[in-house]
Amino acid sequence: MTFLRKNLLRANPFASSRSSLTCQYKCGNACLGDCDNTSSNPYFGDQFSRRKALRAGGLAVVSVGGGAALAACATGAENENGADSKTGDSASGGKTTASESATDQPSADGMHFDSVEPNEKDEVVVPAGYEQSVLIAWGDPVVKGAPEFDVHNQKAADAEKQFGFNNDFAGLLEHPSDDSRLLYVCNHEYTTEPQMFPGYDSDNPTDEQIRLGWANHGMTVLEVSKDAKSGKLTRKFGDLNRRITATTPFTLTGPAAGSEFVKTSADSTGTRVLGTIANCSGGVTPWGTVLSGEENFDSYFANASSSDKRTQESLERFGFKDEASTRKWERLDERFDLAKNPNEANRFGYVVEVNPYDPKSTPVKHSAVGRFKHEAANVHITKDGTVVTYSGDDSRFEYIYKFVSSKKVKEGDTAHNMTILDNGTLYVAVMDGNSPEDEIDGSGVLPDDGAFDGKGRWVKLLTADTDNNKYESHVDGFSAEEVAVFTREAADKVGATKMDRPEDVDINPQTGKVYAALTNNSYRGATGKDAKKSKEGPKEWAPVKENKNGMVMEIDDDHAGESFTWNLFLVCGDPKVANSYFGGFDKERVSPISCPDNLAFDPHGNMWISTDGNALGSNDGLYAVTTEGATRGELKCFLTVPVGAETCGPIVDADRVMVNVQHPGEDDEAAFDEPSSHWPDGGNSTPRPAVVVVWPKEGKVGEK
Repeated sequence: MTFLRKNLLRANPFASSRSSLTCQYKCGNACLGDCDNTSSNPYFGDQFSRRKALRAGGLAVVSVGGGAALAACATGAENENGADSKTGDSASGGKTTASESATDQPSADGMHFDSVEPNEKDEVVVPAGYEQSVLIAWGDPVVKGAPEFDVHNQKAADAEKQFGFNNDFAGLLEHPSDDSRLLYVCNHEYTTEPQMFPGYDSDNPTDEQIRLGWANHGMTVLEVSKDAKSGKLTRKFGDLNRRITATTPFTLTGPAAGSEFVKTSADSTGTRVLGTIANCSGGVTPWGTVLSGEENFDSYFANASSSDKRTQESLERFGFKDEASTRKWERLDERFDLAKNPNEANRFGYVVEVNPYDPKSTPVKHSAVGRFKHEAANVHITKDGTVVTYSGDDSRFEYIYKFVSSKKVKEGDTAHNMTILDNGTLYVAVMDGNSPEDEIDGSGVLPDDGAFDGKGRWVKLLTADTDNNKYESHVDGFSAEEVAVFTREAADKVGATKMDRPEDVDINPQTGKVYAALTNNSYRGATGKDAKKSKEGPKEWAPVKENKNGMVMEIDDDHAGESFTWNLFLVCGDPKVANSYFGGFDKERVSPISCPDNLAFDPHGNMWISTDGNALGSNDGLYAVTTEGATRGELKCFLTVPVGAETCGPIVDADRVMVNVQHPGEDDEAAFDEPSSHWPDGGNSTPRPAVVVVWPKEGKVGEK
C-alpha cells in the first residue's frame, strides 16, 4: 500500500480537481475542515431566504438546493435544455451588454489567438502559431557552484543553491546593467515531500529531508537572457542570482515589530525572523522590488494550544492544530513547536518585500499591511504619488484589504520606497448589494435590476507612522500592535464582508479598476452534512449557493479614499450552464473556466487569469478576457498545464507569456515511484514544478 493510501487520503467533498495530497501539503486540508471564520456579526448573519420558484417563467435550471448537483459543475450535455438569456447575466447594470454589440466584432487587440480546448493531456498545450520552452525546473542550478539536479541524491546544501519546489508568483524586471538580460523572480510556495523523496515516511522524515524542505521554500532571483529573434528566455548565472529560504533572515517592521506578541527566546527584539514560508502570489512594485504574500503558514507549526485567551483565539482563527505538523519540522527546530515557542506563529502571515537588485540585502516583513493569509499584494500609485496596496485573504469567508500610504513614492530612492508600506492606514472592505435580499436566492438568477452589483466602503483598522513610532488602532478593544498581529479578529470586529476565497487582487493599469479573483466556496449556503460549515448564505456579492467555480469581481475604487462600487464581471463555470456569466459577452463564444486564482494584465489592458482546481473535469489553464469595449467579457483559453498541475504566476507582455507550473502529477493515486505525470522531462522521469515561456512564432502576443 502506498504512502498516499495509508496516510493522506480523506474523502474530499469538493468538485475541485485538487488532489487530497495537494490539500494536505499546500493548505493543511483547510478546504476539508470547519471554516476558521466563526464570527457572527449580525450584519453578516445568514439571512438566506429561498424563493419558492425562480422568477424567470418556464426556466429550466439545475437544482442547487440540498444534495442536488450545482448547475455550474454540470457538463454541457446536462444543460441542453435551454436557459433564459437573463439567467446569469450578472453585471450589465441595465446597460447595453457586450453581447448585444459584439456579434460581428473582431477580438480586441491582444486577443487574437485560437482558444485551446479543454483537455487532460500531460503537457503544456498552447495555441497554433506559438512555441514554448522550459526556463527552469525544480532542482536546476541557480547559484554558481550548484550541481545539476539528481532526484536520488538530494542534499540540503545543494538545494539552497538550486531552484526550489512549487514555484507560484513570478515577476519579470529590467536588468540594471545589461539590456540583453532580465530578472526573473518567483516564490516557492510549499513542498510536497511524498513527491520529492523516494521512500518518504511522513511519520519519520529524516533530518536531511527536513532541511531539504527548508531549502526548497522561499524565493528565487534569476538572471535570464533574451533571444534577439523571439520571446524565448534562457537562464543564466549572474551576480544577482539568489535563493531565499525558510532560514534566511528577515527584518520585521511596522506596529508588530518589537511587540510582546512577536518576541521569542531566540529573538528578544522581536524584529529578526528566520525565513519566509507558504508564499503564494505577490506583486512587483513600481520602484523595482518584489512583494510576496505569506499564506497557508499554519500547517507548518505543531502543538497549537495556549492558556492565554487571545493567543488561543488567534490560533483557532487561523486553523492551527494541537498536534504534530504535516512535515514534522518541530523535531529539528523548536521554533515550529508552539508549545515551546508560542509567538513564532505570529512572525508569519505578512507581506514580504525583497530588493532583487541587491543580493546581500535583508528582506522585510511589513506588519502594517496586516497579518492574515495573504494571497498577493499589488500596488497602484495615485497621481499625487500615494501608494495603495490591495490584498486578499485566501480562505473561505475571509476578507479583502487595502493599505493606503502616508508617504509618497520617490523615484530612484529604493531605501525610502521600501519604507512606504510601513507608513499609512490599513482598511478592510465592507460591501452592500443594491437588491432586496429575497431576490438573491443562490441560483444565479439576476435580481430585478439586472445586475449583481452594489457599493462598498473601506473601514479603517490601524494607522502606522513607523518613522515616529506612532501607531493608532481604529478598532475598539485592540491596540495597534494587536490589529497588526490579530488582523482577522480586528476585521471581524468591524463587520468586514465575507467573501468566497479572495485570492489575487490586481489593478488594471489602463483603467485603474481593481479586480478580485474569488476562487470558490462550496460551503456558502451549504445544507445537509456540510451545513455547519456554512457561515453565510448567498449574498449579492456571492450569489451562487455552494459556489464551486468561482467569480471575478470588478471594483471601481476611490483608491486613496474610503468608498467604491462593485459588480461581478465573471461568474465562472461552463458557458452552457445557466448561472455562468462573462461580462455580458455571448456565452456561445467563450471558453469554460473554473476556479480563478492569479490575475495579470497585458499591455492592452486585457486581464489574464490562471486557474487552480478546475471543477469542470479538465486541466487547469491560463485565460485571457477583454475588460472594456464592445467585446468586454470575451474569454479565451490561451494554454493548459499538465495533469495534476496548477497554473500560477502569469506574466504577459508583447513578446511572451510565462506561467509557473506548480505540482504537476499531484494525484491521489500517485506516489514518487508511481507518478501520474512525467512533465517536463518526459519518459519515466519524476515530475518537476517548472517555469514555461511561450512566444509567437511571428509578431507579438495576441496579434493578428
